[in-house]
Amino acid sequence: MHIRELEYELPEELIAQQPIEPRDHARLLVCDRATRTHQHRRFYELPELLAPGDLLVANDTRVINARLRGRKPTGGKVEVLLVRQLDALTWQALVGGRNVQEVIFDEEMDLRASVIAREEGPLMTLRFSAPIELYLERVGEVPLPPYIHERLHNPERYQTVYARVAGSAAAPTAGLHFTESLIERLRAKGIGFAFVTLHVGLDTFKPIEAEVVEQHVIHQEWCELSEETAALIEATRRAGKRVVAVGTTSARVLETWGTAREADPSLRTFRGYTGLYITPGYRWKVVNAMITNFHLPRSTLLAMIGAFMGMDFMRESYALAIRERYRFYSFGDAMLIL
Repeated sequence: MHIRELEYELPEELIAQQPIEPRDHARLLVCDRATRTHQHRRFYELPELLAPGDLLVANDTRVINARLRGRKPTGGKVEVLLVRQLDALTWQALVGGRNVQEVIFDEEMDLRASVIAREEGPLMTLRFSAPIELYLERVGEVPLPPYIHERLHNPERYQTVYARVAGSAAAPTAGLHFTESLIERLRAKGIGFAFVTLHVGLDTFKPIEAEVVEQHVIHQEWCELSEETAALIEATRRAGKRVVAVGTTSARVLETWGTAREADPSLRTFRGYTGLYITPGYRWKVVNAMITNFHLPRSTLLAMIGAFMGMDFMRESYALAIRERYRFYSFGDAMLIL
């Protein structure tokens, strides 16, 4: 597939700069793949749109204060975005600054990092003088995406209400719409709620640069699917109900587990790195429905949605969302794809 098939024009004013309040009042574009029809709803109406016995699977990762500001020993400013932890002192990171060899973050604590490897573009491997996660509350900031230009007054609004496993460089944004009361209403209707973990990394920030979409190389992200979640999925499928992925990150974990299970049907869990790259033509193994926000052009996430909806229906749905002035991207509105 040529990359131009993942392009669309979005008026800049439709890029949401602030999260809606309350969380569950975002608009929800319901897309029915069987009938190729749409409904315009609100996220708090989700219990009416799912059936008892359906299972929502959400990503419980928590965003760390992954954006660090420092300086070179010569005084030049440097910005670092932590992407992936390699060991206690070593991280892959996106580094902004010219000819960076060493970064000083806090002279009082002698907190610094040295560049030990350069990969592609701004991606580098840094070795810190101490475990940086111990200092992130003091020296780090929530890493909002570059298309959000307004200050976020409450950093918790870039966390899901169920975030608990620290490690992401970006939020799993489909989950930002859930409130505790909405989850209670879903459970009261008999709709299950289960969790996986995927720590969102580099590909959230990296567009597809290859002309042929399938030739893009996706970076690996750490994920986990527990035995408890696996049992809930299996029970849901035996009952003939739907497994509903809350976001593309949850979908990626579910399909990674499903792919591994095809090779080993006895596999009860998955824990490790996934490099699963889902593009149109992919055969879905676990996910029956999906909740997702609207994604950037030329992104691996948009390719995944095209694989799930079909490219023509996806383009039709995005064009409708733009005409109806839905809010896009991380703090924007959502889709329910049935």
